[in-house]
Amino acid sequence: MLTGGPLDVLTGDYLAELTMLILGRDRLKNPDLGYAKTFLRQLEEGLGLAHERGVRIVANAGGLNPAGLADAVRTLAAKTGVPVRVAHVEGDDLTAQVDGALTANAYLGGAGITACLRAGADVVVTGRVTDAALVSGPAAWWFDWAPDDHDRLAGAVAAGHVLECGTQATGGNYSFFARHDVRRPGFPLAEIAEDGSAVITKHPGTGGAVTAGTVTAQLLYETQGVRYFGPDVTTRLDTVRLTDEGADRVRISGVRGEAPPSTLKVGVTRIGGWRNEVVFVLTGLDIEAKANLVRIQLTDLLDGVADATWTLARTDHEDADTQETASALLRLVVRDPSPDRVGRALTSAAIELALGSYPGFHVTAPPGPAQPYGVFTATPIPSPEVPHTAVLPDGTRLPIPPAAPEFPAPPAFAARGSGGGAPWGPAAGPTVRAPLGAVAGARSGDKGGDANVGVWAETGPAWDWLHRTLTVDAFRALLPETDGLPVTRHELPNLRALNFTVTGILGDGVASGHRFDPQAKALGEWLRARHLDIPVALLPAPEATP
Repeated sequence: MLTGGPLDVLTGDYLAELTMLILGRDRLKNPDLGYAKTFLRQLEEGLGLAHERGVRIVANAGGLNPAGLADAVRTLAAKTGVPVRVAHVEGDDLTAQVDGALTANAYLGGAGITACLRAGADVVVTGRVTDAALVSGPAAWWFDWAPDDHDRLAGAVAAGHVLECGTQATGGNYSFFARHDVRRPGFPLAEIAEDGSAVITKHPGTGGAVTAGTVTAQLLYETQGVRYFGPDVTTRLDTVRLTDEGADRVRISGVRGEAPPSTLKVGVTRIGGWRNEVVFVLTGLDIEAKANLVRIQLTDLLDGVADATWTLARTDHEDADTQETASALLRLVVRDPSPDRVGRALTSAAIELALGSYPGFHVTAPPGPAQPYGVFTATPIPSPEVPHTAVLPDGTRLPIPPAAPEFPAPPAFAARGSGGGAPWGPAAGPTVRAPLGAVAGARSGDKGGDANVGVWAETGPAWDWLHRTLTVDAFRALLPETDGLPVTRHELPNLRALNFTVTGILGDGVASGHRFDPQAKALGEWLRARHLDIPVALLPAPEATP
């Protein structure tokens, strides 16, 4: 990013729900840690170049110890002879206030970053801020926006949301990846204008692609509802408009903002217990009977374990020409408050069945000890109770007042666009059984124990059909694992998109790891692979045979 073309601010997003748990465990071992050490290794290479080119660096790599990281950056700068001014943002860490928490951090907005840059900082490191704040904070500094410039801030938040996952906006993790060369996609950048609109693009000569589709996919990622609540502004995702402005240039405009809510989200991680797993390989004939034999043989061993989950993945093929494709995988995951109940004694005993169980018995890994797993929860806290503080380059501590909330609160987003849509009925014209992915893209992800699946169409007729067809009931029918869980549908007509929130499908979140896909990253691709009756007129024409 520093060498590929012009740049004013370089941002880096280092934090996720799982990362906070990892940093919390680091801090238990050494109170001086708790920040992303990889950031320092990257700075060794790039700090001098950024200084030469006048590029500010803003990153949330401070994690649980932004002050410690700021000191480490100063030490690195002195060692390399680069005269940079370093500031940091703190106040998000509320761990001491939450009983039993490994970490508890409020999601701060960008105002602290803005203050640090206004004070002349070249490098700003933060703890837990919202991912988009890494972009909206610098934009507010550059254009000197006021806290109530809601539309401008909302536009910058939309741009920041597109940038936050890097190459996911340039063709990575993209439903239609085969259309572009995405072997080495370049990182995206945003050319932000004073009115808050932005062009998403990338440096010339870098791989991947920036299209309306890649930007749409990222806008739908890990969002819930048409209102995207943030500490500085509530961004109305249903007002976002995308315009193709040529090769690798997509404009985001029309974004409306509202005042933020009166509370901040606090992400809390705890050690939830201990887990272990064994994966049995079942080959050839009688797969179901072999799996049932193992389950029966381990019944007594699992007695008293708090949670034991079996899943059978039928990866086997009939009359397979390789042993691997003739095999299925039977996975046992055990969890318990005590490491002794799910430790090496249990996994060793499971593997000791080898000479007295199903024919062809083998497993994918040797017996291992129990590992701790984490639980993530989120809770609100009144904004004034969080001591958001900018620590300026000269050491001055500047309290950041919370953004003024809107009173009364805006209508709950669940009341808009969350209905089931029209009944799942036949479409006009002839139809054919085909995968949903033939006419729609999808992007999915996690928010604590919930998952979201964004689905979009590329044309007006496909959107009309998608909007009418993919109801909540249809969604549940296509993804049976969501049956019995609360599913909410949100409509984003400007993006020709629907966004589904599935509450509770991920249990206690990614760190508890009880599900095959614990972050729901592939839930959207499973949905695209499901078949339903699709109008023939919407399907792409078959390629001509040469």
